[in-house]
Amino acid sequence: MDDQIDPRGVQRNRPEHVDALASTVISVLRGRQVVSCEGLRQFVLDHMVRLTLASSGFSAADLLAELRGHRLTVDAIIDLYVPATARLLGELWVDDRISFAEVTIGVMRLQALLSEATATTGFTSPTEEAELNTLVVVPNDEQHFLGASVVAGQMRRMGCDVAMSYDEDAATLTTRLMQGIPDLVLITCARRETLESVARTVQTIRTAAPTGPIVAVGGAMKMKEKDVIDLTGADIVTNVAEEAVAYCTKRKISQKFL
Repeated sequence: MDDQIDPRGVQRNRPEHVDALASTVISVLRGRQVVSCEGLRQFVLDHMVRLTLASSGFSAADLLAELRGHRLTVDAIIDLYVPATARLLGELWVDDRISFAEVTIGVMRLQALLSEATATTGFTSPTEEAELNTLVVVPNDEQHFLGASVVAGQMRRMGCDVAMSYDEDAATLTTRLMQGIPDLVLITCARRETLESVARTVQTIRTAAPTGPIVAVGGAMKMKEKDVIDLTGADIVTNVAEEAVAYCTKRKISQKFL
């Protein structure tokens, strides 16, 4: 025999291509098990980045089917994998590894995936106590529509009635509020540089509807909650839709007994 077996049962003198294949298989299997600190599978994120940046055609329906084939729930795709992929695209752009045009195309494709996934999701029927009319606002100087869409989808799944406001001026937003005052307004803010615009938006809301609604601010800006509240006049600062809904619902219920 050419091959010898050592005491541990491992063959020696194997052809090099066998070892190479074994190494590849082990690498792939390990890659499938790697998870991020958020519990996301890295190989899925890498695959999503590749497809959103691919020069060939993109199908949101096909990508959704692939992700579902990896046993991902629609909620996980919407709430976790789409935002995480968007962050990775942003990091690639900051590192000068992709162009702004590529980021834009990638985000548009993620938006298409988000719409495709949302269309397959059932919404919770709201109870009288939990039903909230909400407005998600992307203010002037903000261009991060994807995050706002993710939040809107989360709130609809919690049984909220959700409207969207994109880059509306003060007069248009005032008219919208005068036509129907929501229980909760969520304002997105990705950068601390746009907090001044957020503060103007909060002031517009307070002027148009002095007795309400609850105003929540969320986004990627890295600041202490108290500082954001002091600068903007918001009631709560959070990146978790459930927290904003719980805060507003508690306030709404307590007002019934005043």
